[in-house]
Amino acid sequence: MNVIICNQKKDLLTNLNIDIIKTVEGQYNVEEIIEMFKNFYYQRMILDITAIKDYNDIRNLQKLSISLDMEKLILLLDDSEESSSPNYLSKLISMGIYNFTRNIEGVLYLYNNPNSYRDVAQYHQLDDDSDSQIIYQGVEADYCRVIGVKNLTDDCGATTFCYMMVKQLKKNYKVVGVEVDANDFNYFNNKSLHSISSKDLGKFIEKNNDCDVIIVDVNKSPMALGLVQEIIYLVEPSTVKLNRLMNVKRNVFKELAGRKVILNKSLLSSKDVLELQYEARAKFFFNMPPLNERDANINIMDTFLSKMGFLKQQTEETEKRKKILGLF
Repeated sequence: MNVIICNQKKDLLTNLNIDIIKTVEGQYNVEEIIEMFKNFYYQRMILDITAIKDYNDIRNLQKLSISLDMEKLILLLDDSEESSSPNYLSKLISMGIYNFTRNIEGVLYLYNNPNSYRDVAQYHQLDDDSDSQIIYQGVEADYCRVIGVKNLTDDCGATTFCYMMVKQLKKNYKVVGVEVDANDFNYFNNKSLHSISSKDLGKFIEKNNDCDVIIVDVNKSPMALGLVQEIIYLVEPSTVKLNRLMNVKRNVFKELAGRKVILNKSLLSSKDVLELQYEARAKFFFNMPPLNERDANINIMDTFLSKMGFLKQQTEETEKRKKILGLF
């Protein structure tokens, strides 16, 4: 379910064709908005910027970004000179506010197709250091990233997922993939993929630390989990597999709060994902449909990788989003 906070855009927002659990009208201090929703569970918050008192002061948006989940926020901007300025938009992005638009069509689009940094990077002014208190959240690492991939549900596809990550990243980065305590990578006939034992993983990482990224299929190795810097958890969201997972580990999603949990081989729509998040009281990082590993270019994987921070990956959505959101 979703919440709406509206003021001048009330007539537009109250006619949205989405499920609404709570609507708040009027103008409020940021602290009042935070107090109303800091312990309130919702799928999306659609916020009319004119409902925030002194919204032209970017520091008020910064307070909001610190206290609430900006991935759930869709910000409907007005046409004022201040909020229309490139500097204002750039600072929104610096605070992790990526989903902003000026029209109702853009609100509906972002509801089903939320932005990643890659989609708004063209508005981000990296040479603008006028407000040193605002911290940019999406800069690419200048060191080797070691990323582990682990199945949460049985046979969820971690090995193939690793292969396709390496395949797409290889177009723009120096990358290798490695699986521990298995030999399935051999069947891909790809020189960028390696199979080793857990005890040799530390040496492998050290040997390949000149790479931009190392993708590790950790399988069931506790040692491998301890050596990677980041972990992607894969869940196949079929009813049988989800219920089996919950029976074995009832609080699994609570324990993984804030982690990168991916719905893999998923046939769920955006609406289905929102409902699942509401039921599971969880936030999923990405909804990945079944992929054809033989495709020369997998655009949805590039979209996922750009959300992971690999900003050189290209997506086809960028120009389409610019037109729909009506930003310029």
